Amino acid sequence: MPLNLDAIGQPLGPVVRPYEAEDVILYALAVGCGFDHLDYCHEQNLKVLPTFLAARAMDFFWTVVEKVAANLNGIVHAGQRMHFHAPIAVAGETRTTGCIARIHDKGPGTGALIEAHFNIHDGNARRLSSGTVAIFARNDGGFGGTSSPAAPFEFPPRPPDTMVAARPRAAQPLIYRLTGDRFALHADPEFARRAGFEGPVMHGLCTLGFATVALIDTFLSGQPHRLSLLAGRFAHPLYPGVPIHTQLWQVAPNRALWRTVEAGSGTVIIDRGEMQWR
Repeated sequence: MPLNLDAIGQPLGPVVRPYEAEDVILYALAVGCGFDHLDYCHEQNLKVLPTFLAARAMDFFWTVVEKVAANLNGIVHAGQRMHFHAPIAVAGETRTTGCIARIHDKGPGTGALIEAHFNIHDGNARRLSSGTVAIFARNDGGFGGTSSPAAPFEFPPRPPDTMVAARPRAAQPLIYRLTGDRFALHADPEFARRAGFEGPVMHGLCTLGFATVALIDTFLSGQPHRLSLLAGRFAHPLYPGVPIHTQLWQVAPNRALWRTVEAGSGTVIIDRGEMQWR
């Protein structure tokens, strides 16, 4: 089926999801936290990682995929850009709305890039986050649309100021999927092979969660509510159990650039990372 280009501009949502402290804790465990980050994993003095909101909005992600009628065998999460506007309660409700902003045609045999804007509010209509989600539909290019060049982006011409090591568990996607993204690519070996991978791969948002913890530890003294912007492009699949390094460059008093790479090969997993804080 061709992509449904008529979906561009149509309002989507609200996607409503209540949550409890247990969901906040499960998310933290799913992105590698433990006794070393007890404030994210224990109800006493519980803090909420800002990217918890990305997990709560995955139903919106799949609403976008459904509306454009993309081929599920070719779907991968391509990137995420999130502004954070207010502290997140340890229990409550998220309401996600938005629209499909544009669909770029990367050509036959290459794919299509779908960009959707979103807003996330709590149950009291307070805006928590806004931004853009990018979805790459690898089997849906060549529909005659236009492409767009990537925006300029350069890391400083020096080694990273800081590098944070982590090692996702071999079962990490099986934990992360319990936060709401149960796409078969991350759990079903046969589906993953049909989609062109060696086996199930990490959720991009799971790897982003690992990076978020590293960024907050490095620049925010463990104070997640100070984060105001987080962005990154998912450049390459990461297989569970492969160690990673998050590399960080501070480029202004309240701004840093970052990327996540495989520790052994240096393959870039998340590229074009940006971070700003209050």
